[in-house]
Amino acid sequence: MKSFLLTFVFVTIFLNAQNFAQGIGEIAPQNPPEVFPPNAWGMDIMFGDAGFGLGTFFRKQIDLKWTAFVDLSVSEAKDEREFQFYDYYLGTFVTADKQNRIFQVPLNFGAQYRLFENVLTDNLRPYINAAVGPTLLITTPYELEFFNAFGKAHAKYAVGGYVGFGANFGLDKSSLVGVNFRYYYAQVLGDGVESLKGKVKKNIQGFFITLNLGLMY
Repeated sequence: MKSFLLTFVFVTIFLNAQNFAQGIGEIAPQNPPEVFPPNAWGMDIMFGDAGFGLGTFFRKQIDLKWTAFVDLSVSEAKDEREFQFYDYYLGTFVTADKQNRIFQVPLNFGAQYRLFENVLTDNLRPYINAAVGPTLLITTPYELEFFNAFGKAHAKYAVGGYVGFGANFGLDKSSLVGVNFRYYYAQVLGDGVESLKGKVKKNIQGFFITLNLGLMY
C-alpha cells in the first residue's frame, strides 16, 4: 500500500507538470530540446520493501530518446511472509522463524526511453527503463551477529532484471539528479534460498524507489 501511494503521488505530480508545461507552450514558442552530455556515472540510493541499498551506474546516451546503461547494486532481500516482533528478553526486534539473511547483488544491462521530450520542459525529463542480468545472492545465518555471520556466508545465483519509470531533474549539464521507481524480479537457479525455516524461495522480487546522483560528461 505504501508503494502504491508513493507511485500515485509521483504520477499526480507528473501529470500536473505536463498540463502546466502544455499551458506555457501555448503562449511561448517551443524551444528545441536541450542537448546534455552523453555520458553519466554515479550512485544509486535505494529504498524498498526489504530495506536500504546502494549501487552504482554508467549511462551512455545513444540519441535524444534512447540511453543504454549498466548498473550494479547491493541490497537486502526478504520473504514476504516474514513477521517481526519485539523480544523483551533480547531488547530488540526479531523475525519469527528467520533462518538466513539474504543479500542480492544484481548486475543489470538495460535501456531507457525518454518520454514527452517535445511536451515537457527540459528540467523534467521522464523515462521508462528495463534491464536484465545475473544476480549474486549471499545468505548469512540469522542467529549470528550481523558482521560475524559473513564468515558463514553462502552464495547462490539467479537471473532476472527490472522494469521501471522515473525522471531526471534540472538543467545542470555537469551533474545528474533523478528518481527511478523499479520492480525487481530474479529467478533463483538450483535449489533456491531459505530465508524462513523450511520455506525455500525460488524467486526474489521487490519494489525499490531509487535516488540517482551522478556526473555527466
